[in-house]
Amino acid sequence: MTAHEIRRMILESVSKNGGHLASSLGAVELAMALADVFEPERDRIVWDVGHQAYAWKILTGRAGSFGTLRTLGGISGFPNPSESPADAAVAGHAGVALSIAEGYAAARDLRGSGEHVVAVVGDSSLVNGTSFEALNNCVAATKKVILVLNDNGMSISKPAGSFSRFLGRLISGVRYNRVKAAAEKAGHALKLTFLRSVYHGLETRIKSLFLGNRYFEQFGLRYIGPVDGHDLKALKAALTVAKEDKRSVIVHVVTKKGRGYPPAEKDPTKWHGVGPFPLVPEIAPLDAPAPSAGPLGWSDAFGGALCRVAERDPRVVALTAGMADGTGLREFADRFRGRFYDVGISEGHMVSFAAGLAAGGMRPFVAVYSTFLQRAADQVMHDVCLSSLPVVFCVDRAGVVGADGVTHQGVFDIAMLRAFPNLTICQPRDAEDLAKLLDEALLRNGPTVIRYPRGKIGKVESGEQGVGGLSCRLEFPHPGKRPGVAIWATGDWYAKACEVARRVGGVAVHARYIKPFDAELLARQRADGMRIVSLENGSVAGGLGEAIGAELKFGWPDEFIPHGSQSELERKYGLDAEGVSGNLT
Repeated sequence: MTAHEIRRMILESVSKNGGHLASSLGAVELAMALADVFEPERDRIVWDVGHQAYAWKILTGRAGSFGTLRTLGGISGFPNPSESPADAAVAGHAGVALSIAEGYAAARDLRGSGEHVVAVVGDSSLVNGTSFEALNNCVAATKKVILVLNDNGMSISKPAGSFSRFLGRLISGVRYNRVKAAAEKAGHALKLTFLRSVYHGLETRIKSLFLGNRYFEQFGLRYIGPVDGHDLKALKAALTVAKEDKRSVIVHVVTKKGRGYPPAEKDPTKWHGVGPFPLVPEIAPLDAPAPSAGPLGWSDAFGGALCRVAERDPRVVALTAGMADGTGLREFADRFRGRFYDVGISEGHMVSFAAGLAAGGMRPFVAVYSTFLQRAADQVMHDVCLSSLPVVFCVDRAGVVGADGVTHQGVFDIAMLRAFPNLTICQPRDAEDLAKLLDEALLRNGPTVIRYPRGKIGKVESGEQGVGGLSCRLEFPHPGKRPGVAIWATGDWYAKACEVARRVGGVAVHARYIKPFDAELLARQRADGMRIVSLENGSVAGGLGEAIGAELKFGWPDEFIPHGSQSELERKYGLDAEGVSGNLT
């Protein structure tokens, strides 16, 4: 297949199903070169985040099924070993590829086998703390690993001028490297060690001066590049050199996000993760509007409410790990520049940084997706909860499952965090409630988690009792009968609880606070002989239902949830209103 054909296939599938577009369009030639130079099912190619790996899927036996990308029962949006032997590891969270590759390489060394191991890491992922730890351990852990740095934005090294371009092409060339290797072998046989050391010292100084490679070579990796990431011949030559070298090697590849689709080239951030969109025939105009990944009502509501809190209190600061737009913090970043921190893909650092801000008298609000907060669980416990610091975790996409699949299902945060002492956990039912919970968290001298989903904010029925406390409730008695069931629900699933309660004749309870929950209401309902049921947009194992001792628990089961639409998955697991109602009657 040609690069054009692969890009067209990616565009057609993503325009239909949604997905991660700009990064994968930028890595097409890189995937082609890797598939040509290495043996995909024998050599281990570890992709750091599957955002860039769509072409790899197409080239490794999945072209015929690529139209099912991210659909229920179709192929995953991320590399997954259970899907193909060409996928060396699951790749949904950034920063871990080099560590996994080093493990593969060390196992190879111990077994004495000969496969090559390659980690494909983006420039943003390389600043992750785990990547630094892996770089530090690389030479000590294994005889050889190849690191391909896909530099598509940050430009770790910024070569300038014709000589640097010439030198980059020269040291990446197969002929030069084979002649060099032969000369080194001959010099070694003649025991000309003095001349060899002088040569290597001169080569290192020249490369460092013109290519900015010294950073990587201090870790013991040989540097090759920069290589034009859209020149297939140059890429194959550089990877062949890396393959033939006996040392660990970094191949610095420079690519352009969105390559081949002008709107994505113009604004790769907006075209990073997208929902379905109308694909403009042939070449799209540069001013084509970016598609929407779906209405982001909850994120927008959070961002606006936090701006209002920050207007009133100068101690309020906001933090994100490379997700200012996705978490709704763009307005805050523009309006309160000195009080906004984007730390990049470094969630662990972000939480510890927030702890220091709180200890120093600030009121930090950490905006993070549920699935990415998992990466900083120790820092939440050790650096925030242990000292009961007033850090507010604004957990976006909480309880959301969808097409991104197992690595991105935001169902574990309640179970993960509920065991931590000193931590308050709550979830609003609408935008007004979200704003109130932000105000309440600001006044609390301890850590708070406010979790909320993605998408539009639904309407809440009027006539509730207990609004603004630990919980609120709404009764739906059937004529001549007392409500016999109390359905305790989290956040946006409260509306579903109301629908179920209407069908079966019960009380819907919005568990506004999950920890501490409304123990007084629960005791009254039990004393009235009501059946206690939980309905939560999180994992049943360790969730709200376990906390309140629910007799019947509805939530995501103790397994990894596959990819598919939210509504499809709710029906599949019996968590839609019809499924829940059917199990209560």
